[in-house]
Formats: sequence, structure tokens, C-alpha cells
Amino acid sequence: MSDRRITKIVIVGGGTAGWMAAAALSRTMDNLSIRLVESDEIGTVGVGEATIPAIRLFNALIGIDENEFIRETGGTFKLGIQFHDWGRIGDVYMHAFGQIGRSLGMLQFAQYWLRGRNDGVAGPLGDYSLNEIAARQDRFARLPQIPNTSLDGIAYAFHFDAALYAAYLRKIAERAGVVRTEGKIASVRRNGESGHVEAVVLENGEEIGGELFIDCSGFRALLIEEALETGFEDWTHWVPCDRAIAVPSENSGPARPYTQAIAHKAGWQWRIPLQHRTGNGHVFCSDFISEDEATATLLDNIEGPMLAEPRTLRFLTGMRKRAWNGNVVALGLASGFLEPLESTSIHLIQNGIAKLLAHFPGRDFDAANIDAYNRRVRFDYERIRDFVILHYHANQRTDSPFWIRCREMGIPETLARKIGLFQSQGQIVREGDELFIEIGWFQVLTGQNIMPGSYHPMADLLTHGELAGFFADIETIVARTASHLPTHEDFIAQHCAAGVPA
Repeated sequence: MSDRRITKIVIVGGGTAGWMAAAALSRTMDNLSIRLVESDEIGTVGVGEATIPAIRLFNALIGIDENEFIRETGGTFKLGIQFHDWGRIGDVYMHAFGQIGRSLGMLQFAQYWLRGRNDGVAGPLGDYSLNEIAARQDRFARLPQIPNTSLDGIAYAFHFDAALYAAYLRKIAERAGVVRTEGKIASVRRNGESGHVEAVVLENGEEIGGELFIDCSGFRALLIEEALETGFEDWTHWVPCDRAIAVPSENSGPARPYTQAIAHKAGWQWRIPLQHRTGNGHVFCSDFISEDEATATLLDNIEGPMLAEPRTLRFLTGMRKRAWNGNVVALGLASGFLEPLESTSIHLIQNGIAKLLAHFPGRDFDAANIDAYNRRVRFDYERIRDFVILHYHANQRTDSPFWIRCREMGIPETLARKIGLFQSQGQIVREGDELFIEIGWFQVLTGQNIMPGSYHPMADLLTHGELAGFFADIETIVARTASHLPTHEDFIAQHCAAGVPA
């Protein structure tokens, strides 16, 4: 058994993906030699990063103290994403984290809300979400459950500076024994029989050999594509945006505890509030708007003076045909790209690492194990892809050719089935361990004006008065709880304020 064990891992590329992999592997596994190769001359894509609550599991896995992490990364807390102008111009809704309301009997809250909306006794969906009410009031606290009730409390993630996060993880990984090598890779040496990667060769001639290689080289995909020619599956016919302009700006007020996604005529703009600045970007489709016009749109819609010149990021939406090929596992941008509309970029890195740990190979690199990993990673990518497509497809905008095309385009069958079931029955079925839960889909569908023709008949078991009281009780508890939370700014100042950035 011991003869089969992997003992030497080489990670190609640093950044968020490389250092997440290094930190996780070094903190969870014994008897591994881990080398990470990166060059200071090669920049990373990272700007301000928004995340989803699952990142707290990763941070816990590697033993991160949350307050220290927030301080070190200039971070803030995130309760959800506020969407502007996605269904129709003037629409605003939030995809808030966590559950909304509470289940009753066998039915989830959403079914009662559909009946309550039909009967005129239910308010806006967000009125029953503690996360959304707290977000509207710029409040935050760590509150897993509302005291003395059966209602869930605050579910949260983070905004942080990706470069600072990578630097923070680097310290953790190096303390755990990871060795960083500075240098550019000039070539890749492969085994003539198996085709596996045996070593990477640096410009200075040094060879770094390993048994398992993790490709975190970004869009270049140095190992998985340049060396192994794995192939790429292009999804731009479904997710047409292919560029982004990014620029940091000064904060114009207290940092909001949520991300904003603001639709424009050929794409959308992000606002990610950090302690020391705001991250801004405009994701757009170059078929419908020029880079100059996209830049002007972004600069016209940032809230404070810009802190650096805008920079352009070009990308292709899709995924590698195999995230694991031979003895190479690709993570981050090397494995694929889905735009950051639902803040899934870092989650996909985390997900790849978690599945690598679950399917950690022996030196024989069993094909059944690799195939299982690839199936699971593909499932995750495809279901997140469908959720992103939903935002574009479920629109009623007539103001620009871009939005009309998105509404009229064909969509994957997996997404079409999900929309069809919801429209006919008001049901959302979460398949397998797909990332986004039913209430997440429900918020986006109804937020963008896709409403079902009916609700579950068991919701009729409550009388009209009982239903009205059910909503009133939840709304009162949520509103009262939110009003007693500290402001987001005060919470950070008390627990995790960052020092003056260098």
C-alpha cells in the first residue's frame, strides 16, 4: 500500500488557486513534499473577490482564524448579491444567502409565499429573509439562528482582496512545509510511455520533478492544455460575455455587506466593497459594445475616484474537457471559466481541491478514480453554468440587441427542464449535490419575473387568516432581529478592522 502512495506534488502557478491548493494539501495530508513554482513577473487575474458561504468550510479546514483572515485581506462580510435591471430596467432584487422564512409541514416556505402572493397577504419575498433585511440596513453579526425561534439566522460569505488572500495562504502553506520556487517554466518533460508529466524545466535549467502535478497557471493552462492538449469546451453561445474592464476606486461611504450586480446594455457591472477600496468591473460582450464604450460605462458608474487605470481582461467561457488528465489536475482558470456573476470562481477552486482530496490517487493513477473526479467536476460546472445562463435568459428587456438575443437564445436542456417545471408547478428540484439550493433558484426566477402558474395544493390547508398570521409573525421576527444587529461598519471596527494598507 505504501509503495503506491504519492509523495511528491508540484503546483504550477501561485495566485488564489495555487496557494489554496498548497494550503489545503499541506494542512490535511502527511508525508507529502509540495513544491509550488511561480514567477513574480507573471501577474494574476485577481481583483476584488466576492465569495459564497461555502468558503467558510475551506477556511475552517485549514485552520484559519476568521477575524485574522478578514484583517489580513482587507475583507468585509457578504450577505448576498443585489441585482439591478436584470429582468426589466428598474427592477431590483436580491439573491440572499441562507433560507427564507421557514418550512411548515411537508412544504417549503416558497410554496406558501406563492399562495400568499396570490391571496394578497404576502409581502415581497425579501421581507422574510433576515439576510436581505440586514443587508438593506447595512447590518451584520454572526448569528447562526434567531434566538428562541425555529428561524435560521445569518448566512454569510466574504469580500476580500484576492492578492492579499493568496499572500495570507502562502504564509500558512509555507509554515506547513510547502517550498516555493521562483522562476518561469521553459518546458515540460513527459514520460515517453505513459505520457505523464515527469518534470517542469525552468528557464535557468533547473528541473523540478513530481508524481502529481496541479496546474494553476491560469488561462495559459501550461500543463493541462499546452503540454497535454486536453481540449476545451466553449460555452460562449450560452454565456456570450467575453471581456471585462476592472478598476479599483475609493470607498464613498461605509462598505455594504453585499455585492451589487448592475445590468447595462451589453453586460453588467460588479461592485465589491472592501475595507480599503471598492472593486469595480464591467463584464460585457464585445459583439455589442466597444472596449472604449464599455470602459466609459464603467467609469460613469463607479461611486468614488478611481485608484488605478482600468485594465482589460479577456476570457472564454467554458471548461476543459477533462479537469484531470493523466497525472495533471487543473484548478482555477486552467480548468475553466465562468464569469463572476454568482461569485463562484473561488468556490470552483475549493470544489476541485475538495474532490481531489476525496479522489486522491496512488501512483498508478487509476482510470476509474480519475473518471469519477471528472464526472463530478463537470456536473458542478454545468449546473453553475445553468444558473448563470438563467440570469441572462430570464429577461424582459427590449432596450438593446444584447438582451433580446439572450432572451431568444437556445438554452441547455437541463436548464429548460428546470424552468419548465417551475413555470408549471412552482417546483424546483435540486439534483444531486448541485451548488445552488432551491431558494436560490426561486429568488432569481421570481426576481426576474418568471412566475409559476400554480402552487402546491397542500398550501391550501391553512385558512386565509392562518396564512396571513404565518407571514406576519415571520416578518415581525425578522424585522425586529435585524434592527438589533450592529452596523456592518461597527462590527468590522470591533472585531476585524484591517491596518492601513501598505
